[in-house]
Amino acid sequence: MKELERVLRGSSDLDRAAAEAARRLTERAVTDDLVDVAYSFVDSPFGTLLVASTKKGLVTLAFHPESAEDVLADLAKRVSPRVLEAPSELDAIRRELDEYFEGRRRDFETPLDWQLVHGFSERVLRATARIPYGGVSTYRDVAARAGNPRAMRAAGNALGSNPLPILVPCHRVVRTGGAIGNYGGGTDMKKALLTLEGAIEE
Repeated sequence: MKELERVLRGSSDLDRAAAEAARRLTERAVTDDLVDVAYSFVDSPFGTLLVASTKKGLVTLAFHPESAEDVLADLAKRVSPRVLEAPSELDAIRRELDEYFEGRRRDFETPLDWQLVHGFSERVLRATARIPYGGVSTYRDVAARAGNPRAMRAAGNALGSNPLPILVPCHRVVRTGGAIGNYGGGTDMKKALLTLEGAIEE
């Protein structure tokens, strides 16, 4: 039994040493400017979120951690292959998201990096970013603000592929007539976010 305890203690020491070495390596990579995209995972009432940022700001928030490899591969292809898990680089957005989910934050201060969206889609998402906390808009209104009131389907596609949900609040866009519409995190999450913000009642 004592031998087993010694082995387990030694294994635990090795794990701690490996974790410390990984932390130092990450810090060095960030300090030496070797990281273009830092990412981390954030707990939320809706499960784990993946967040990623560049020097310009938050570039992605993804709902489904089981697709993390796909998200990171897409970032490596479209932004930079220098992608590294660096939780300390995402501390600010983690704190803001915690405050938002607790009902203590109405607006986000984290800057956004818009490089994953272009053209009409970018105009739709920038219009969506201006919908205030507690408010809602329709797909038609958002399309109109983006320059084409008849492009409701294209606006819906842009919202469906929003790389920055919650901060670019596509959950605040509903169908004409008040039906809630689709959402990347699921309709239950959309209803919960709108309820949190006081836009709809439970």
